[in-house]
Amino acid sequence: MSSQVVTEGFTDEQKEYLQGFFAGLSARKFAPFVGTLPDGLITASSAPGLKNEAAAAGSSEQTVFGTPVSDLCEQEIWKLEQHGLDIWDKLLAHATENRFPDKADTFRFRYHGLFYVAPNQNSFMLRCRVPGGQLNGLQLRGLANIADDWGAGYADLTTRANIQIREIAPKHLVKVLLKLQELGMTSRGSGVDNVRNITATPTSGIDAFELIDSLPYAKALHYYILNNRDLYNLPRKFNIAFDGGGAISVVADTNDIGFLAVKVGENKPVPPGVYFRVQLAGITGHSQFAGDAGVLVRLEESVAVAAAMIRVFAENGDRTDRRKARLKYLIDKWGIPKFIEEVEKKLAFPLQRMPVTDCIPAHPPISHGHLGVYKQKQKGRNYIGVSVPVGRMRTRQMRRLADLADNYGTGELRLTVWQNLLVPNIPDAYVETVKRALLRVGLHHEATSIAGGVIACTGNTGCKFAATNTKGQAVELVKYLEKRVSLDRPINIHLTGCPHSCAQHYIGDIGLLGTQVSLGGEQSDGYHVFFGGTSGPHEVLAREVFHGIPFQELPALLERVLHRYLAKRTRNESFREFVSRYQVKELQEMFSGD
Repeated sequence: MSSQVVTEGFTDEQKEYLQGFFAGLSARKFAPFVGTLPDGLITASSAPGLKNEAAAAGSSEQTVFGTPVSDLCEQEIWKLEQHGLDIWDKLLAHATENRFPDKADTFRFRYHGLFYVAPNQNSFMLRCRVPGGQLNGLQLRGLANIADDWGAGYADLTTRANIQIREIAPKHLVKVLLKLQELGMTSRGSGVDNVRNITATPTSGIDAFELIDSLPYAKALHYYILNNRDLYNLPRKFNIAFDGGGAISVVADTNDIGFLAVKVGENKPVPPGVYFRVQLAGITGHSQFAGDAGVLVRLEESVAVAAAMIRVFAENGDRTDRRKARLKYLIDKWGIPKFIEEVEKKLAFPLQRMPVTDCIPAHPPISHGHLGVYKQKQKGRNYIGVSVPVGRMRTRQMRRLADLADNYGTGELRLTVWQNLLVPNIPDAYVETVKRALLRVGLHHEATSIAGGVIACTGNTGCKFAATNTKGQAVELVKYLEKRVSLDRPINIHLTGCPHSCAQHYIGDIGLLGTQVSLGGEQSDGYHVFFGGTSGPHEVLAREVFHGIPFQELPALLERVLHRYLAKRTRNESFREFVSRYQVKELQEMFSGD
C-alpha cells in the first residue's frame, strides 16, 4: 500500500485528518474504511472518533495490537493521529515562528530528541544518541559549539552514557538537528516510546579483563533501530545494555534487556567459548533488577534476539495505562518462559536454554573503575577516568577534553553510565601531563574523592517531575563533605529528584530521593535517605533509613554517617558491607544525634 496521502486542495484541518492514522497503518491490520469528516467529506483513512460506515453492524472497533482504540491512553492516540517521525514540517514551522509546541506535539518532538521542558525552563533540551558511549574529539567540540551558539554554554552527561544540551530556543531547533547530523550524530528516537541510547562496557576493546568487545554489538543494534520504523512505536521507553565483562560496570541489570558476557567451559550442551546471558525487565525506579532469562545467546545472534524481544514487547505491552506499560509488567503478566517462547516465534533459529550456574561469569567490575588511571591491554597505553562533577561540563571543559583526546590519545572519548568519561589510549609518557591538564580545567581523576562518587539527575531547575534542586544541592553537599571527610575508598552518593529515579538512587551506597518537607511551616527541599544499594554480582536495592530530611540538615547527617562508618567498619569493609550488617532501626540509632 502506498504511504503517500494526497492532500492537494484540502484545508490544513482536513490534511490533519487525512494524514491522521496513516503512519500507524503498518502497525494495524488493514481493513476497508469509509468515514465522513466533520465537513461532510468522505475519507478512507480512519481516525479517532470516526465511524467505519463500511463495517458490518456490531463489528468490532478498530484495534492497535489487539487494544480497542477507545481504550488507548492519550499518548497512543497522539501517535495514531500523527507519528512522531513525520513532523519535520512542524519543526520547520515552529523554528520559523519561534513557537513552542502544544501538548501533543511536545510528545512528538521528543522523537527527534527535542524536549520542551517548561515550566522549569521555557526552552528545549536536546538529547543525543551516543551508541556505546563512544564519540570523538571533533564531535565533542561540535557539541560545545551547539551549546555555545544555541544553548546555555554547558552540556550534561547522563546515566545512559549520553549527552544533553539545554536552554535551546525554538527558533534554533532545525539548526541544532542539522548541525548534529553534520557531526555524524543523531538524536532520533532518544525520547518517549522508543529504544533509548544503547550502552556498552566503556572500556570495550581496551580492557584486559573483558571477555568480549561489546561495542560492535551496541552499535549494530543502534543502526538496526535507526533503520526500522516499526521500532519507534513502543508502549513505553526501552533500555538495552551490552556488558562485555570489563573493569567498568554498565549496570546491565537495571535495563529492560541486559546482554552479559559469560564463558562456557568444556562438557556443556554448547561448544566452549564466550556467549551472552540475557537478563530481562530491570527497572530500578520500580524497585526491580533484571532477572536471568535462562537463555544463552551466541554473540553473532544477540542483535537479532534483541530485535525480536523489542517487537514482542511492542505487540503485547500495555497501551492503556502508562504506569503499567514497561516490559516489567508484561513479564509480570506472562512470566519469562512465555516471553521467551514468543520471542522464539520471531526468530529463524532456536534459543539455547542453560542454567546460569553452568556458565563462568566475567571478572567482577572494579569499584569506581570509571575514575583514575588504568593500564589497557594495548602495551604502553592507558585510559584515564575523568570525574565531571554532577555530570555537567562547561563548553571550555568540553573543548579541552577534545584537545587532550586529540593531542595525547587517538581522538576518542568514552562516556560511562556514571556521569563521567574516559580518555583512552594515552601513552605512559603523557599520563601525568593529562592529569595536570584535567586539574587545570576544573576536572579530576581521583576515585576516593566525594565528588567522584556523586551522581545527580537534572533536578527541578530543568525537570517538571523533580521535587528538589538535585544538581545544585549535590554541589553544595560535595563542598561541605570534602572539607570534613577524608575517604580511603570510593563511596557513591546518588541524588534523584523524583521516584522515576533517573539517577538510580536504589543502587547507590547512599541514595537520596527528593521530596518536599515542611520546615518552619513552609515547604522546603528534602530527601529520603537510602543506604547500601549496588548493582552487578552483589546486587541489592538500598534500604530507606531516614524519611523526609530537610536539605539544610542533610550535609551534617551524611558527615556523621561517613565518620561513623570509618570509625566502626572492619578492615577494608565497604560502606555497603558495613550497613548490611545492621537493621534499619540500628542504623537510625547509630547515625542519629551527636
